[in-house]
Parts: sequence; structure tokens; C-alpha cells
Amino acid sequence: MLDSTSNMELNNVGSNKSSVYLVLSFRRLCLATVGLPLVSLLFCFVTAYIFQQDDIHETHCRVYNILPSISAITGVSPQRYLWRVSIALHIGPRLVIASVYHSYYYKILKSIEDVPQKITGSRLLNLCYWLNIAEVAALSGVTYISNRENYSVHEKIFIVFMISSLTYMLTAVRLGRLITPNAQSLQFKQVLFMMSLVSTIGLIIFFLKHRLLCHDMGKRLNSFRYIA
Repeated sequence: MLDSTSNMELNNVGSNKSSVYLVLSFRRLCLATVGLPLVSLLFCFVTAYIFQQDDIHETHCRVYNILPSISAITGVSPQRYLWRVSIALHIGPRLVIASVYHSYYYKILKSIEDVPQKITGSRLLNLCYWLNIAEVAALSGVTYISNRENYSVHEKIFIVFMISSLTYMLTAVRLGRLITPNAQSLQFKQVLFMMSLVSTIGLIIFFLKHRLLCHDMGKRLNSFRYIA
């Protein structure tokens, strides 16, 4: 017959067995979230470039592309299914990361005693969070509504994606300068924002040259906008 001490030990063992613990590095989560679409995109590009050149280089002007657009290489089959699965796995962690950053900056703002700075920071933080959500939603839209299925809707959602992405990055930089001016991550954000801005300007220029003026060999530079 078991004594009371033995019963307590057995109960503790049983309760420990029923518990499930999950430890996940936030850094690794961020790297995996960023890396998944990049790896999928490279795979789609290589396979489509080798096996489906005519499909991905086809344009309404009947002119040749040096590099096909992201919409082209992720709009053909079977690459579209891999791309959609990777984005589906990408969106969930992106929402988690957005919430974590919101909580992190919110805690910093609570410790600030300067009232005007605190109010400005809170407004920037909320704007930054919702712009991030809008960017993720637009990314989902351009992924699951391809240019081959509905070009008009795809184009408009892509414009929303570009605008929300750039304004989100700009707001994040402004927020960082206000409450974490000495953070090393702020420097990376500023560099990435400038790279995104330059690539977007290039995208617009070459898109107009290629689609409206039908210039041959016009590059489409929207690859970086999907990854950034």
C-alpha cells in the first residue's frame, strides 16, 4: 500500500506528463518567416525559367523580358501552388511577429515620462501595426488572386501592397528614431527602407517602359518588393 508521499509524487509525475511545453526562438522564427518565401521564390524562378520560358516571358506587347515578373513565375502551374503554400505558412508568423513588436514598443512607451513624446509614439506605434497588417493582407491578396486569373484586381492589390509596405517601413523608422534612437536595428531598417524605395522607383520606371511603351528587354524589378 502506497503512503501519502508516494501518492503525491505519482500525482506530480502524472501532471508533468500531461503538460506540453514549446520553446521557440523568436530570432529563428523571424529568419524562417523571411526565408520561406525567398526559397520558394528562387525555386519557382529556376524551374519556370528552365521548363516554362514561353509562359513566363509572354506579355501583352509581345516583347521579351530579361527577367520575368514575380507574378509571372508564381502564376504558372505547378509553381503557383508551392508559392501559395509558402505564403500561407509565412502569414501566420508575420502576424505573430507584428503583435510581438507592438507589445515590445508599447512597454517602452509606458516607461517614457515625456507626455508629448509618449502620445506621438503611441500614434506611430498603432499606425505602424495596422500598416503591417495591411501589408500582410495585401500580400495574401496578390498571392491568391493571380494576374492570370484577374489582372485588374491583382494589379490594384499589388499597388496597395507597395504603398502599405513603404509607409509601414517609413513609420517603423520614424518610431525607432523617436523611442530607440541608439538601437542597432534602426540602422538596418533605414538601409532596407532606402533599398525598398529605390527598387520601387525602378519598378515603376521599367513597368511603364515595358507595359505602356512596349520597350523590348525591359526588366521587371518587383522581386524585391515581395521579399522586403
